Amino acid sequence: MERRYGYGVTLVIIGGIFLSLSGILLRNLEAASGWQILFYRGFAFSATLLILLLIKYRGGTVQAFRDIGWPGFWAGTVLGLGSICYVFAILTTTVANAVFIIGAAPLATAFVGWLVLGERTSRFGIIAMLISLSGIGLMFADGLIEGRWFGNIAALLVVASFVVYLLVIRNRRHVDMLPATCLGGLVMSGVAGFFVEGFSISNHDMAIALLMGCVQFGVGFICFTIATRYILASEVALFALSESILSPIWVWIGVGEQPSMLTFAGSAIVFFSVTAYCIVGIRTERQRLRNSY
Repeated sequence: MERRYGYGVTLVIIGGIFLSLSGILLRNLEAASGWQILFYRGFAFSATLLILLLIKYRGGTVQAFRDIGWPGFWAGTVLGLGSICYVFAILTTTVANAVFIIGAAPLATAFVGWLVLGERTSRFGIIAMLISLSGIGLMFADGLIEGRWFGNIAALLVVASFVVYLLVIRNRRHVDMLPATCLGGLVMSGVAGFFVEGFSISNHDMAIALLMGCVQFGVGFICFTIATRYILASEVALFALSESILSPIWVWIGVGEQPSMLTFAGSAIVFFSVTAYCIVGIRTERQRLRNSY
């Protein structure tokens, strides 16, 4: 059991490392626009997942897509739109602002679950949500001062899409929703295809787009998905914060993008709020599991 737990934690940390590379990859683009990157990134991501689905289901792959039904279609649509917002959040604000606002997703999910689904939320959870909001407020203030408010709004839309996606997935727990995730990449490419001005980009930028789809996002997501078999969901959320910690470090080292003091303060508040919430959630969930035996 210990070995399996360690395996799950290792997978989440590895997944977080891969996902944390998005900022530095996007900062090293030569000339490609966000829409061009999204088009090729979405295609590469869907192709990667489709290969995995073909290996898993073989002749039953089409049926696997049918099984997700309309909820899976809408989940894929929301995920694709959220992925678009993610890229533009990174491109139009500091990486630290974007990833720490997005890092508040576990708290936002708990809040919406409490508000919409009537799921129980502790008093501590509500306090953590409010404290986290103050940190996001500081980062928004920084965005207004620096003229980067659009990126902060895009990051909030990522959180909203993630929450909706998880709520749909929760109601379809008995179905493998990986095909819905695959559809998310197609939505990403489809929407980008309408807005892209030209499909020709340099080999350098094409390599970055394909790397983001197949490796950075693909491997990161696969690691998170497998890890949920071995550790608690709240533990996945906790260790996934490695993405939020590492993303600003890579761009700081790589391109000298140093966050402002407001961003530092806001990021620290969000980070500690989410960390405390996840730790309390882990203790509660483990106690519940002990009582069930």
